[in-house]
Amino acid sequence: MVDPVPLMREAIVIAREALLTSDVPIGAVVFDPTGVVVGRGNNLREFDNDPTAHAEIVALREAALAAKSWRLDNHTLVVTLEPCAMCAGAIAQSRIERVVFGAWDEKAGAVGSVWDILRDPRVPYQVEVVAGVLEDECSELLREFFKGKR
Repeated sequence: MVDPVPLMREAIVIAREALLTSDVPIGAVVFDPTGVVVGRGNNLREFDNDPTAHAEIVALREAALAAKSWRLDNHTLVVTLEPCAMCAGAIAQSRIERVVFGAWDEKAGAVGSVWDILRDPRVPYQVEVVAGVLEDECSELLREFFKGKR
């Protein structure tokens, strides 16, 4: 696998851009098999009034449009926070090959923390998971955001 650190740095840039909105600063990037970015996303739930507008979903939608297919075989999704159950389900359905994430989500994480949907043997499409990439940097973005909210 390609070094995940530069990939995560791209997701962090997108998360920082989200700080300009009222949404939680989470960034996601989808890379095609050649390493080209084909999807980008940050949380747009507040901006779009859409409960499904998580960073991963936004990035997957853009990648599917670029691929002209809902099947994202051999693609990699990089996201700054462990995906939730909704996003993990969408990841599995899209046939993403690999997920790389930064910070763990001890409250709603579905890729190892609370649940492990992507590696559950009952799920028909297994996904490689690389966890904790630039974890401190990704966690700090969230801490700073919520420090101003609480």
